[in-house]
Amino acid sequence: MPKFKIVVDVGHTPDSYGALSARNDPEFGFNLRLASLITAKLKSEGFAAARLLVTDGKAKASLFKRVSAANDGRTDLFLSVHHDSVPDKLLDRWEFDGAYSYFSDRFSGHSLFVSQRNPHFTTSLRLARMIGRQLKEQGLNYANQYTLPVMGRYRRQLLDRDVGVYRYDGLVVLSRTRSAAVLLEAGSIINRDEEMEMNSPERQEAVAAAVAAAMREFCEKR
Repeated sequence: MPKFKIVVDVGHTPDSYGALSARNDPEFGFNLRLASLITAKLKSEGFAAARLLVTDGKAKASLFKRVSAANDGRTDLFLSVHHDSVPDKLLDRWEFDGAYSYFSDRFSGHSLFVSQRNPHFTTSLRLARMIGRQLKEQGLNYANQYTLPVMGRYRRQLLDRDVGVYRYDGLVVLSRTRSAAVLLEAGSIINRDEEMEMNSPERQEAVAAAVAAAMREFCEKR
């Protein structure tokens, strides 16, 4: 465990902040808080080599910065932390705190993504399943909408219907890293109720604990 190198990547950047929540808060802030907590949890559990990765700049350039950081550091696992939204056609408008925003309460839950183009696809899938099982044990449900036609170009193949692992070959951070790589969408911030849950210390701690437990299980079984 002390030698197992985990890079916890904060999805997006301050300049390219990702999705907006139902209450107009940028995804990057959610990602930074949760990724920081996951990193601290991993270190407290004995993963001394775990480190937080924060990148800057525009979206496309930052993707290759992340990949280079992971590859140059000979990482064992690259874990990218994000929070989910939905395609624009599924959004409804509402007013919050005097400003208009968009929401979708139709879908909720976390999801995990791996790429078959990753050179360590089998290990990536195994790690994603372990994280998914630990999230399930925390009483959390995964997002099942990615299998639906309504998702359009965001529709994905479901690799594990028990714990919500999907295949997403086109993601640079999953396909270009030379280590195992998993992307975690920790929950939907476009869902008004789940946005509030994702802001709660209890939900954040549950996700961090699930990741740490999965990593511990993986190392113990190697």
